[in-house]
Amino acid sequence: MFFSVVIPTYNRKPILEKCLRALEEQHLSAGSVVRGYDVVLVDDGSTDGTLEWLEAHSTEFPHVRSLSQDHQGPAAARNLGVKKATGDTIVFIDSDLVVTENFLQAHANALVEGYSTVGSDRLFTYGRVINTCNFDHPTAEPYKVTDFSAAYFATGNVAIARHWLEEAGLFDTRFQLYGWEDLELGVRLKKFGLKLIKSPDAVGYHWHPPFSLEQIDSAIDREIQRGRMGVLFYQKHPTWEVRMMIQMTGLHRLLWGLLSLGGRLNESTMAPFLQALIDRGKPQLALEIARIFLNWYNVRAVYAAYAQMQPQK
Repeated sequence: MFFSVVIPTYNRKPILEKCLRALEEQHLSAGSVVRGYDVVLVDDGSTDGTLEWLEAHSTEFPHVRSLSQDHQGPAAARNLGVKKATGDTIVFIDSDLVVTENFLQAHANALVEGYSTVGSDRLFTYGRVINTCNFDHPTAEPYKVTDFSAAYFATGNVAIARHWLEEAGLFDTRFQLYGWEDLELGVRLKKFGLKLIKSPDAVGYHWHPPFSLEQIDSAIDREIQRGRMGVLFYQKHPTWEVRMMIQMTGLHRLLWGLLSLGGRLNESTMAPFLQALIDRGKPQLALEIARIFLNWYNVRAVYAAYAQMQPQK
C-alpha cells in the first residue's frame, strides 16, 4: 500500500510545523507493506503566512505536497486532498495533531490484520487521539479518560482505502461551518458495511492552547455553528441516532437547560469562578465546567436552525 496523508489547515502555522516534522520522521519496519507515503497539505485560505513559510522551508519537508484554495472549510479541503493524492490508502489527520514515529506503520499493521480478519478491505482503522496543551512537548501527555471517543468515523486519525471514499461520494461541501462533516460521511460509509478497526498504537497528540476566558466567545461561536451544521446532518439522515448525536432531543434540552439554570449560568456569571480555576492551574477543569453553558448554546442553536428549516404556515 502507498499512504497519502491528507491534512487540511487554516491559520495553524506554529503547530503545523510540529505536525509536518513528525510526519517526516516516520519509521517503516523492514519488509513493511507500505511502499511509501506522501503528505498532501491543503491550505484553506490561511492568512498567517502558512504557504509562504512552507515554500521557504520546502527542502525540510520532502514528503509534503502543498495545495491551496479559497476558504471553503475542511470538507472541501479534504476532498481536494483526496482528489490530488497519489496513494491507494488515505490517512486523515488534522493540522494540530503531532504523531509518533511509528504512526503510519501502526495503521498499516492494523489494516493488514483487519483485511485478514474481515476477508476484504471493507474496513478502516481509527487511531488514538490524546489531547494536550503542552506545545513544547506535545507527545509527553498521557492518555486520559476524557480522550476516549465513541465516534464511528472521525478524521482526526483514520486510515481507509481511497476507493471507499470515492464510492461514498467524499465529504459534503455544504458543511462549511464547524462540525459534523466527517461523522456524516461516516453514516454513508456505514451503509457500505465498513467495519471500524481500532489502532491504539497509531497515536496522535491533539494540541490546543490552555483554556482561558479569552477563548469563550470563539467557543460559543463554534457551538452555534455546530448546531446549524447538525441540522444539515439531520436533514440528510433523519434518524434517532443522528438526533442523539447533534443533541436535538427533549432529553438534551432538559439536561442542559437544568444544568445551566435556563441560561443563568453563562459566560458572564461563571467568569469569576472559571478564572479562579485557571489561576489555580486547572484550565482543563475550567473548560469542562464551561461546557455546561456551551452545550446550552449548542442545543438552542440546533432547535433554532431546525425551526428555520420548517415550512412557514
